[in-house]
Amino acid sequence: MATIKPSLARGTRDFGPDLMAKRKYIFGIIESVFRLYGYQPLETPAMENLQTLTGKYGEEGDRLIFKILNSGDYFKDIQAEQLEEASATQSRSLTSLISEKALRYDLTVPLARYVAMNRGQLNLPFKRYQIQPVWRADRPQKGRYREFYQCDVDVIGSGSLYNEAELIAIYVTVFQKLGFKDFTVRINNRKFFAGLASFIGLAEQVGSFVVTLDKLDKIGVEAVEQELLALGAEPKPLAEALALLQLKERDALLQGLQLHAADAGVALGLEEMRQLFGYLALLGVSEQHIAFDLTLARGLDYYTGTIMEVVTHEAAMGSIGGGGRYDNLTGIFGVDGLTGVGVSFGAERILDVMEQLMLFPVTVVQSSKVLLFTFSDTEFPYAIELLNALRAVGIAAEWYAEGGKMKKAFAYAEGKHIPYLAILGEDEVKQQSISLKNIQTGEQMRLERTALLDLLKD
Repeated sequence: MATIKPSLARGTRDFGPDLMAKRKYIFGIIESVFRLYGYQPLETPAMENLQTLTGKYGEEGDRLIFKILNSGDYFKDIQAEQLEEASATQSRSLTSLISEKALRYDLTVPLARYVAMNRGQLNLPFKRYQIQPVWRADRPQKGRYREFYQCDVDVIGSGSLYNEAELIAIYVTVFQKLGFKDFTVRINNRKFFAGLASFIGLAEQVGSFVVTLDKLDKIGVEAVEQELLALGAEPKPLAEALALLQLKERDALLQGLQLHAADAGVALGLEEMRQLFGYLALLGVSEQHIAFDLTLARGLDYYTGTIMEVVTHEAAMGSIGGGGRYDNLTGIFGVDGLTGVGVSFGAERILDVMEQLMLFPVTVVQSSKVLLFTFSDTEFPYAIELLNALRAVGIAAEWYAEGGKMKKAFAYAEGKHIPYLAILGEDEVKQQSISLKNIQTGEQMRLERTALLDLLKD
């Protein structure tokens, strides 16, 4: 058999013990906050029917869906004429002949599908959280993977803006618990876009206006202006709109938008923004972490109201979370009238930033609190007795079964971030004591068993 050089698929990565420990630490904090706010867990399959996913993420998003080939000989029931006709017309027709399923692109559309299928059994409003991997056929780069976890939290069946405020509070709580200091939850409302597009002469091209606006951070104001002019925007109104879009102070933005309040969408967006900021104040969410940003667009087609995105200013990274309000997403599955709102945490990017900023507590990567070392078989029964006693009171402990020199046990403990080495020799067995060595400082002390348990419990 030929030797295969081990390699990873591009855009994926392995998670060794240290990274897994850090990832679980992140998930643990996120999940604890979700539950604190009354959300319940949900899981959906890794694959969905292709028709469930397509058409929900915009043209660009649809191109990034990982499609799964039908199993077996998927050409056997396809006539040559069908294949030729599909190839000649459009790739989507060809795809439908050979693929009926796809890996999920996000967790929101599967949620909408789940709600539509189970509406009669759900207690509305339905508050759920979901922590599972998603897949996107994107170009791999720093902070962007083809397989990654999302941590979503959504409310389905409630139109109250209090939900948006609570989700923002969840963002702030989670990132503070993770140790982030300088981060911002950017907030906007998609209802503003139709009015602004109409103002600059692009009333019939709202989608193109939003797509172009979403590039502002990447290509700059001048490039965005040129793209909008090429779409047919009127120069003078466009200049006024771009000036408004670049305002950063909340009151100035609200005042500027008020000039466009004759548009029903803008007027409703203003009312919703003021109500949202009122709820945030009542919840005690610090304004230090909140920003009204009229340039925030969020590219997904299903957002209809409030949208939000989290960025950290402590590291060079894109958004580390985002979400928004989506009205009637379940309508595509035949269940009308259910509005929803939700946000997602970018777990992989959060992990990368926390690694860079060294925000993980030292204890996160500890495999055990103490490693027991014996010199010979004589000390083995005492070691196992002590090992059982430690584990019985919840102290993670290991015995170094390889024997040999203490130097190797010391190196093993260092490699697994174990803080203490318990040395058990003939004297320790006779006196029913333990010689405990601090791996980091090198300090060593002789302890009775009770004192050891008390020390390691701290």
